[in-house]
Amino acid sequence: MKKLVIAYSGGLDTSYCAVSLSKEYDVHAVSVNTGGFTKTEIDKIEANAYKMGVSTYKNIDAVTTFYNKVVKYLIFGNVLKNNTYPLSVSAERIIQAIEIVEYAKSIDAEYIAHGSTGAGNDQVRFDMIFQTLAPNIKIITPIRDEKLTRQQEIDYLKANGIDMSWEKAKYSVNKGLWGTSVGGSETLTSEKPLPDSAYPSQLKHAEDEKVKLTFEKGELLAINGVENDPEINIETLNNLASAYAIGRDIHVGDTIVGIKGRVGFEAPAALITIKAHHLLEKHTLTKWQLQHKEYLASFFGMHLHEGQYLDPVMRDMEAFLQSSQDKVSGDVTVTLKPYHFSLDGISSKHDLMNAKFGSYGEENKGWTADEAKGFIKILGNQNKIYQQVNSES
Repeated sequence: MKKLVIAYSGGLDTSYCAVSLSKEYDVHAVSVNTGGFTKTEIDKIEANAYKMGVSTYKNIDAVTTFYNKVVKYLIFGNVLKNNTYPLSVSAERIIQAIEIVEYAKSIDAEYIAHGSTGAGNDQVRFDMIFQTLAPNIKIITPIRDEKLTRQQEIDYLKANGIDMSWEKAKYSVNKGLWGTSVGGSETLTSEKPLPDSAYPSQLKHAEDEKVKLTFEKGELLAINGVENDPEINIETLNNLASAYAIGRDIHVGDTIVGIKGRVGFEAPAALITIKAHHLLEKHTLTKWQLQHKEYLASFFGMHLHEGQYLDPVMRDMEAFLQSSQDKVSGDVTVTLKPYHFSLDGISSKHDLMNAKFGSYGEENKGWTADEAKGFIKILGNQNKIYQQVNSES
């Protein structure tokens, strides 16, 4: 039988794929952990994979890879799609697809499969990565090709002796390092909010708590003075802030296939890190750095969302974002509160509000009154000339 690798999550769609494809192929199931999986959950996914008839199962730990290749640049760029969403799921899919296709190549698989439907974003992300990195490996997508309904999949699995609890949960939850997406009947509408109970973290703390975040060249290297790897600090911050039910929102955006989509999410560490990092940048970068970073980061986030991660322009933008972080070092104090947070201030040796040059709106120490008048006169020349040339006589 020909060797096939399947991107296996353990859900209904990938379970159907595993069972049906095992009749024709030598199926090797792969899951990629980009955060959010416990050892118990991984063991359960593995046990279920073998029930579906796969030959082997492999779980790839890609949390550090995910941070180094994607999350780091989302922080550098303060990327929030539509000023709201930190690209929690779409960012994960890119790394998952790369890890899966590289594994398929390593075992000389001739085929690679995923359980995406024909109506969403993930089919684009997976297919584009697979086609680019392994053009000779054929892509198999039963759910998309056969246009299967959920009930048809359940009936098929039951007929093949796989009678598990496939009842769809009221809310679909996808958890990862950079946030958790939450979908339900409410997100299929334009007017309904998600109920409090739909979010994975509930309010546990009512008293405000101050947290000090330490950045070094744009990376989160310590929390409350305790140094660790940035991805571990992100997990720590998630645990701290989720106890305050921070980071909830609903994102509305344009899908790759051209329709509008709405999804809830909970991303406490992502939102706090981005906002704290951005505040530090506002103190340490020049106005032109901030201006050009903003639109380049927007392009970076859009291309990532659209599955264009492998285009070389992404490496160009990463180089710019990395370079921009040279002076983005210091401490940011954040106050955690029930359902929200506030940014208190920063401390940095690179702070451009250095008092020796004066205080905004109060005093100046770097120029005289006459120099200020001359500067303003010259600065206004273009507008004065335009108005005089074009004024009505």
